Amino acid sequence: MSAKSLALAALMLAAPMPAGCAPQASAPAAAPPAPTGKVLAAACADRDGWSDPAPPAKLFGNTYYVGTCGITALLIDAPAGPILIDAATAEAAPAILANIRALGFDPKRIRAILTSHEHFDHVGGLAALHAATGAPVIALADAAPQLESGTPDPRDPQRGALDSFTAVPVAQRLRDGQPIAFADIRITAHATPGHTPGSTSWTWQSCEGAACRTIAYVDSLTAISADGYRFSDHPDYVAMLRATFARVPTLPCDILVTPHPGASNLFARLAGEAKLAAADGCAAYAAAAGKRLDDRLAKEAATR
Repeated sequence: MSAKSLALAALMLAAPMPAGCAPQASAPAAAPPAPTGKVLAAACADRDGWSDPAPPAKLFGNTYYVGTCGITALLIDAPAGPILIDAATAEAAPAILANIRALGFDPKRIRAILTSHEHFDHVGGLAALHAATGAPVIALADAAPQLESGTPDPRDPQRGALDSFTAVPVAQRLRDGQPIAFADIRITAHATPGHTPGSTSWTWQSCEGAACRTIAYVDSLTAISADGYRFSDHPDYVAMLRATFARVPTLPCDILVTPHPGASNLFARLAGEAKLAAADGCAAYAAAAGKRLDDRLAKEAATR
């Protein structure tokens, strides 16, 4: 691990923030304003490929969309340096870096990279972004072995149907519910296993003036698998999924964001075509996932 990575990882030991909104940093004054959600939605109107480049856009307060048309990556601005969440595909890494620069941020100032789940469409670009920024990778303990091996967990229902990805070192392994205190912002990791055993959701507070909202980046909840896998043959895994579906509605969740933007209608919401903040966003997302699991189990029962 580089000296910069070790130094940045040490920042996680900083004292927690006081309650309320943390000071919010904006992009440097010389930077162009972030494109609006309407620009992002229009650019991706007929494209949803995982590696299809998309313009960046302001989400809310100090949080920006820097991902592709089909995969979310977020940048959280903070006075001492931004935090990046997710990395999309290996092919998308240059576009993510370009979006970060277009917003006026220096990728070398990124303080940490966080992840949702350990599949190549979300962490395929992780090694390239880690190398370009020097920022430490931080993950839940259940996700770290897969990030450091580049292969899915043996329990993953999709194992065998997924590409591998370039492994990266994990500088800090978190426990469920552990907040990361960066002195000027606090981000909390939530274990939401099911889509993968290491699936992780993140929550933090973002403010625009006196208006503060909790952003919930809730990981994928879909129960999909490689051919031949039957969820009904794995009752413990089904129980884990159902526990996650019960937990997600309890997360602090003013603004829901998902790793696949279409799963939460994100672009339409950013474009003003639907409410960006909704009190029932996380509950509705979990309920829809539960219905899909029920449908999958019913289909398996009918074909036994």
